[in-house]
Amino acid sequence: MRCPYCGNDDTQVKDSRPTEDSSAIRRRRICNACGGRFTTFERVQLRELTVIKKSGRKVPFDREKLARSVYTALRKRSVEPERIERMISGVVRQLESLGEVEITSDQIGEFVMDGLKGLDDVAFVRFASVYKNFSAADDFRSFLAKLHDEDGDASRADDD
Repeated sequence: MRCPYCGNDDTQVKDSRPTEDSSAIRRRRICNACGGRFTTFERVQLRELTVIKKSGRKVPFDREKLARSVYTALRKRSVEPERIERMISGVVRQLESLGEVEITSDQIGEFVMDGLKGLDDVAFVRFASVYKNFSAADDFRSFLAKLHDEDGDASRADDD
């Protein structure tokens, strides 16, 4: 593993342990050249996924990019990091279990919206506003009205 401080390839693992949800292995490393310490995470990857963007361009799936967009939606919201990581891991598992090597950015967006809906309402609306490209306040009103109607339908179904 290359040192992020000096670029040296000679680093040593000092400590390894599973993350709290056991979805990855956390490794503490030290650089033998500069003495810098850093942490890496090792995750199981079932298959190499390729994302088909709306423009038709194909790019490798990047879990970190997915995590950044989720964390941006959840910025300044009081949601435990473990719950966020579980949601992100769940989205990745859903994508990998589709059985397809190529997935669309729309599929990713829908899975993330489903995950955020159960995590935090404000983050859900924030993400939706970017994902669905809201351009005016009316877009928010329409989206929230539709969401309210769906919630009403769901609660009426629960009453039956």
